[in-house]
Amino acid sequence: MNKIRCVAVDDEPLALELLADNIRKVPYLELVATCEDALETLEVLQKEAVDLVFMDIQMPGLTGTQFLKSLQQRPQVIFVTAYEQYALEGFNLSVLDYLLKPVPLTRFLQAAEKAKDYFARTPSTGPSQEEHFFVHADYSLVKIQIPTILYIEGLKDYVKIHTTVHARPVITRMTLKNLEELLPSPAFLRVHRSYIVATERVDAIRKLKLTVAGNSIPMSEQYVPQIYETLQVSKHA
Repeated sequence: MNKIRCVAVDDEPLALELLADNIRKVPYLELVATCEDALETLEVLQKEAVDLVFMDIQMPGLTGTQFLKSLQQRPQVIFVTAYEQYALEGFNLSVLDYLLKPVPLTRFLQAAEKAKDYFARTPSTGPSQEEHFFVHADYSLVKIQIPTILYIEGLKDYVKIHTTVHARPVITRMTLKNLEELLPSPAFLRVHRSYIVATERVDAIRKLKLTVAGNSIPMSEQYVPQIYETLQVSKHA
């Protein structure tokens, strides 16, 4: 089994370091990142492949349970908290385990073994084929319906998602590569180092330009064969 990629989340620095240290002690766990709140965690989930999140509940901004409810595509979660009263809500959210602080190492290892058993029984199914996902934009979690996407423009560490339902592009901190892995193919194609388009939204092709909803999108020559094949266009047309 591959290592289980983990994120540790806690707003208390000492608790976060202890949690991270426990993860590092388990050979089959890999610590991908440590975060101090839910929004920082969301940024990590947008950039990294994460299997398991060890998360505190009482945090500033979004609580752990609120954060979990906001995600449509989510990793497995183990809550690590000082409060017993959230246990029922946690299990109603189908978390793998619920650890009470201070967490003895033996109890942490039991939770890790539970996660190991879960992932051994549940092989990866590859990229999600959900009809929507959430991104962090304008200090909110914004829902993006995949069928409404026209095209996506990459701007270094940010992307602009152009849709049929948002008056302005949705701008979020995310790489185009991460988004490309998230979107289903061939419904979405990389046509340029800075652009992904919804193939059904392509209205015209002229030389190295695509027209999508009245917008001119550049194509890179390296992508032309795949674009023509996917759109079923003859190169001599």
